[in-house]
Formats: sequence, C-alpha cells, structure tokens
Amino acid sequence: MLIRKRSEIPSSEITPEKTYIDRRKFIGATLAGVGAVAVGRTRLPSLLAAEGDSGVGFPADDELTPYELITSYNNFYEFGTSKEDPARNAQEFVTRPWTVRVEGEVSRPADYDLDDLLRPHTPEERIYRLRCVEGWSAVIPWLGIPLRDIIERLQPTSNARFVEFTTLLDPEQMPGQRRRVLNWPYVEGLRMDEAMHPLTLIAVGLYGRELPNQNGAPLRLVVPWKYGFKSGKSIVKIRFRRNMPLTSWADAAPREYGFYANVNPEVDHPRWSQARERRLGKFLRIRTQMFNGYGEEVAHLYNGMDLRRWF
Repeated sequence: MLIRKRSEIPSSEITPEKTYIDRRKFIGATLAGVGAVAVGRTRLPSLLAAEGDSGVGFPADDELTPYELITSYNNFYEFGTSKEDPARNAQEFVTRPWTVRVEGEVSRPADYDLDDLLRPHTPEERIYRLRCVEGWSAVIPWLGIPLRDIIERLQPTSNARFVEFTTLLDPEQMPGQRRRVLNWPYVEGLRMDEAMHPLTLIAVGLYGRELPNQNGAPLRLVVPWKYGFKSGKSIVKIRFRRNMPLTSWADAAPREYGFYANVNPEVDHPRWSQARERRLGKFLRIRTQMFNGYGEEVAHLYNGMDLRRWF
C-alpha cells in the first residue's frame, strides 16, 4: 500500500472543498469538546502518514467515496431497513449527553460519560475501505481513536477473551426497533486480539466532521477487514467476556452470518456471490479482495483457522 502526503493530494482530488473542512480546525474543536489532550498517535505505517506529517496515507487506487453518498445510503436497521431510512429517520436522534457502560472481565467497570471514556486520547484520521453485507463498499476517511487505546485504559483482566458491544435500545427515537427485524438491542463482538489490532477504530467522525446520526453517532466500531455489519453503531455498552458473545446477525441467521465476518470472496453468502462488489457511486463491479485488502496486516490473526467454517 502506498502512502500519500497531503501536499501531494490537491483538495479537489479528494473531495469538494465544501464537504471537507480544515482537519486541524475540526480536531481542535473535537478535542475541546471531549476534553482530550495531545498524546502520541498510534500508527500503522502502511496506512498512516509518517511521524510528524499532518497528511493521511491511503492506497493510491482507492478513490474516496463522496460525503453525500456515505451519509445518505446506510445500513442502520434501528432507523429502518431501507438504505435511505437512516438519513431520513435519525435527524432528531439525541446523542448528548451519552453514557457508555463498561462491565465484565475488566478492572475499571463503570458508567462512563462519553467525554470521560475518550479522554485523554486524540482522534486521528484514517482512510479505510468499509464493506457492507450486500456487495457494496466505500472508502471512508474516518476520524477516531484506536480501540486498543481505550481498552488499555479500562484494564481488562486476563480472563477477557472477547469484547461485546451493545447499541442503544430506544424505540421512541429509533423507529426501526419497533419491528422485530432483529432481537434488539443490537449486539456485536470481537475477539480480544482483533479488538487490540491497530486497524480497529472507535470512530467519532468522518470527512473531518462530527459523525452523523445515520452513520452511528456519537461513536461506532470500525473494523475494515470485516463486513460492514460488524460495525456496531451508537454504542452504549462495552462488556469484556470470557466466552464468545452471541452477536445479533449470528443469532438472527446463523447459517448466513458467523461471528468472525471476515471479508472472504471465496465463500459465497447462501443467497448471493461475494466474489465481486460495487463501489458506492460506481456502476461496474470490482473483484472483492481477501480481508478487504488488509490481508498483509491481519491474516496472521487467523492462522490455522478454517475460514469456511469460522465465517
């Protein structure tokens, strides 16, 4: 993967200027909002710019998906099953104040105000491919905090082998929860080494802006080598567990959705092929890459596993 510095990328090549405000101004405002202080940034050399460079790195052949598409075509069943429902139904969703409960096999269980949970970590900008479950994908410039930075501060015990994430349950605000599409609230999970990988992000923004409601505000999980349904949104509980959690899609359709959800084009979904994908905003389909193109960084996590069985 190539690293490109901001000085090498005209703003017009990335996105219209009106949809991408100055990154430094946004980060400054974000840090003021969450009370964070500057700390050393966690970096993955193949994806992030070199130390001391304020630019961003991303694969040269991955054109960013326009902001308008990212925020108008979403999977967020809590607000409806149509891709257009979240943008329409989440506009009045209240995301402040926000509390996240931390429990289970952890040394610092508590109900954390969002600001306290994020402090003292500094949001950083990363550009990831994010795939959804029905063959479409996007390349999104996320702003967030490496999940492992938060986990290290919470101090899970040696018994913690998995991390479970639970979305808010509030049918008054989330009309999709009034239908039994899934067993609400939505639950997602990662193995501990997946959660601690430097690619795994707790996102609080995208395109240099605060995270929109329809994209999972105020905080969501981003795991770029997995299918999009692994990205728990509007998280209100983080539980450290000894045993693998029963995640929502594995509960609803166990023959179709496994716990791991790694992008694997060699294993078809029972109802469609996963060999090719459509980039959001593009007409032609492209070949799906193993682990969504992040195999060099994450394949070692699954050494010895049968990825057809552990799907």
